Amino acid sequence: MGTDSTSSDNQIRVGVIINEGKELGGGLEELRSALADAGHPDPPWCEVSKSKKAPKKIRKLVEKHGIDRLLMWGGDGTVRRAINTIISEGYGDVSIGILPAGTANLLANNLDIPIDLRGAVDVAVHGDPRPIDVGEMNGTYFAVMAGTGFDAMMIRDADDGELKERFGRAGYVVAGMRNRDVSPAHAVIEVDGTPWYTGDASCVIVANVGTILGGLQAFPDASPTDGRLDVGVVSARSSTEWMRLLASAAVKRAHRSPLTKMVTAEKLTVTLDRSLPWEVDGGDRDRTDVFEVRCLPKAIQICQPWTTDPTADTGETSQ
Repeated sequence: MGTDSTSSDNQIRVGVIINEGKELGGGLEELRSALADAGHPDPPWCEVSKSKKAPKKIRKLVEKHGIDRLLMWGGDGTVRRAINTIISEGYGDVSIGILPAGTANLLANNLDIPIDLRGAVDVAVHGDPRPIDVGEMNGTYFAVMAGTGFDAMMIRDADDGELKERFGRAGYVVAGMRNRDVSPAHAVIEVDGTPWYTGDASCVIVANVGTILGGLQAFPDASPTDGRLDVGVVSARSSTEWMRLLASAAVKRAHRSPLTKMVTAEKLTVTLDRSLPWEVDGGDRDRTDVFEVRCLPKAIQICQPWTTDPTADTGETSQ
């Protein structure tokens, strides 16, 4: 692709990152057509075989081509790489347009971005770049969720066993069944500098949005713009207790389950009695036993559908 992404009626400079393993709509041929129809027929364009290779290409698009709108074709992990790069490198003027070609697309779903190629391109190019909060766990940024215990083991097994590629979202279910009887760790959790929880924890989840893995609405009051993260501790020990909890989550009542305890926090520290794997936005990490987490308010700009709601985060009425 070429280097001129500026249309005559829109002065944003668009650049595109493609995760080659992800699919959406009619694929890259339709994407090129949709971008041309949106006024960007020849944007700088980089394709990567894995999301971990995206940061180098993002730096090239920003520093060499001067883009200020980064279109990310991929899933939540691919978008997280963009968020990490923009924040770490100080590219504060660069906004992200999500082209949700992943398995779960949780951030796109929570922000009402269409899981449709042309609809997503329209929002990515012509949408409203609004700031959202970003979480940070042990130095790694996330926009959807981070956690340790059951959820991290499930994500690890879904990726390592290629279950996600073979079965899509159902791969998480298979991986979850494999880890349903994992013994809880003993956890000590401080929230905003104050002791909050001491006891068994099968899973500790920190979320920036309400709907997380499997499309379950685990945190009904969560908002990515309130300057706080939603924290959930799960104490389920058996298959039966996990089934009870998942049934509650399916009807949006997980927060009422006796197997969970929830709170919101600007900062928290989680200390476990043994090391466990952890995850951020669907990417698993090596084991550790201490987790430092904080919220970075309005840290990244994500293009979202325009709204006429006068209470929207911008405080202004869209045209």
